[in-house]
Amino acid sequence: MPISAPEPLLEISGLASGYGKIGVLRGIDLRVGVGEAVALLGPNGAGKTTLLRAVSGLLPRTGAIRFAGKDMAGASPRDTVQAGLVHVVEGHRVFTQLSVFDNLLLAGYGMTRDERATQVEEALAFFPDIAAKRQDRAGTLSGGQQQMLAVAQGLVRRPRLLMLDEPSAGLSPVLVDRVLAAVARLREGGTAVLLVEQLIEKALAVADRVYALARGSIVLEARTDEADLPNRLEHAYFGQDVNAPLSS
Repeated sequence: MPISAPEPLLEISGLASGYGKIGVLRGIDLRVGVGEAVALLGPNGAGKTTLLRAVSGLLPRTGAIRFAGKDMAGASPRDTVQAGLVHVVEGHRVFTQLSVFDNLLLAGYGMTRDERATQVEEALAFFPDIAAKRQDRAGTLSGGQQQMLAVAQGLVRRPRLLMLDEPSAGLSPVLVDRVLAAVARLREGGTAVLLVEQLIEKALAVADRVYALARGSIVLEARTDEADLPNRLEHAYFGQDVNAPLSS
């Protein structure tokens, strides 16, 4: 491994995926350590969303994926959730006609009543803005509050790894900060996070390491405290040589 990291939780090797005959990703190698926050950055169309969808079983893929030491080849989205790997998709996907509380109850489908009640309250504790609106219809929430609810739905499962696809999309700066503050608290509490984000500085502020994806391939891997990282990311995005050895 080129960069020291915690014990691997998610290990991806040689991953390829796409949509039908359209290949998007090729030869992806990526890992997330136990309790680690990793940012996945790149320009629009680089394949970031495709990567998360492939990992969570929403898209067919080839290559190897191991999670918590288990081979996830052929795993369905349900299998990945049951293993403790939860994917919050882009776009504030909530049931607008149901209350905040009922949205969270649905996210805990299959749990015992007591377990679900406990974990719904734990998820709400991350987001006081929506905890105060637990009986309101989700459709009455602001876009930022709906995003908080979408993240809270993922937390109901107490994931070992939470994959977030652009949680700041369409949010005001204040709400972006609140959502990413919750990401930081998750990391501090031992939940690993794989974060796809367009706001580079904010993503780097909450992450331990970063991967840059361009044209369907990983073009940079680094710790977020490395010198000159923003400049290296810019070079990676535009296809310049960033393959100089990284410090250990």
